Amino acid sequence: MTAKIKGISLFNDAFSDKRSTSSLGQMDDQNDPVNMILGLKALRKAAHDSATFQSGATPGRIVIPSEVAIRQTRQIPFEIDPPEHSGFRELLNPWFKRPLAAVYQVKLQQIIDQTIAHALEKDSVDIVAEFALPLQSKALSLLLNTSINKAQTWIDWGTHVFRSESSNLDADKANVLYNYIDAEIDKTMAKARPDDSATEDLYSVLLNAEVDGKKLTKEQVKGVMILTFAGGRDTVINAITNTIAYFSENINDLQRIANEPDIVNRAVEELLRYFSPLTQMGRVATEDTTVCEHAIKADSRVSLCWASANRDEKVFSHPNSVDFDRKVNPHVSFGFSHHNCLGATHARQILRQLVLTLANKVADIKVVSADEDIEQLGEFSRKVGFNHLVVSLSAK
Repeated sequence: MTAKIKGISLFNDAFSDKRSTSSLGQMDDQNDPVNMILGLKALRKAAHDSATFQSGATPGRIVIPSEVAIRQTRQIPFEIDPPEHSGFRELLNPWFKRPLAAVYQVKLQQIIDQTIAHALEKDSVDIVAEFALPLQSKALSLLLNTSINKAQTWIDWGTHVFRSESSNLDADKANVLYNYIDAEIDKTMAKARPDDSATEDLYSVLLNAEVDGKKLTKEQVKGVMILTFAGGRDTVINAITNTIAYFSENINDLQRIANEPDIVNRAVEELLRYFSPLTQMGRVATEDTTVCEHAIKADSRVSLCWASANRDEKVFSHPNSVDFDRKVNPHVSFGFSHHNCLGATHARQILRQLVLTLANKVADIKVVSADEDIEQLGEFSRKVGFNHLVVSLSAK
């Protein structure tokens, strides 16, 4: 008999020692060093101070690893600062809040039901490639308000948009996404606007929109779409995969949700805090300044290390344990302040409906094999998810 694989749901805090001694970590990223803000209080302060720590630097520079070498298009509204940022958020927020609507949730539920049914039919399934990736891609078709048939193209791109087996920043692979978006924008520009606004996709909305009295340029539309495709891909896949990994070793917690469905929101927020699907995001200092009494030079990079802040023992009691009864949970897994994640509502809705459906339909989850995805971040080594997670699901 094969021995049970243990520790699948364990995500150690890679930043604990450094956070307690200096509150700042360091890493090099393509010869462009990064100072990592590790504590929650200092991180929130820096995230709120866009005048000192800007997002509107050279396109791609605030991302870690930097994407300066593989794109020139500015992701919008992610890579612009107030006050310009506000007009784009006002335009985009209503669209990205659509997952709160009942009709949206019905369609999302159909996708989730089909995904789980397919997994239950098989002896085993790779949760990353055969479950989380198709679910994320099909759910994206809802967010864009386009045909679900397009999702197969996005699934065929693989788990990572910019990363291949040979490189963490694959320009050729990135160009597949950029060329696809260019072609979709051109097709949308060539066709008449639908008479019924309910049939409009996000491309149409953007091409016919104005911000601060000016129509969006093609480059601005492309910037929004790159963010929409890339920003919620790896993170949602990680969140889904890590959630299932957790329940494989804590099946009683899944049964508790079946018995107490009212706790699902609290459970999802706690899983997001614990796993932190995105480790960090950068900013660029506009002037000489200090963080936690450490000098930061103008034009140098800092990171807002969400994963470290989410384990800050000064804020969270028993931060390295998953606690569905945690009463206060100011996690920053979706960022903080004006640059909080545009797709947070969509991601949360996927996880809420997925967890509830798993609780009602799945009796047990057994891990067959696992290959952990470990990030190397200078002096830190952090598990962010899985390259492969093969499991067997048993139906109730």
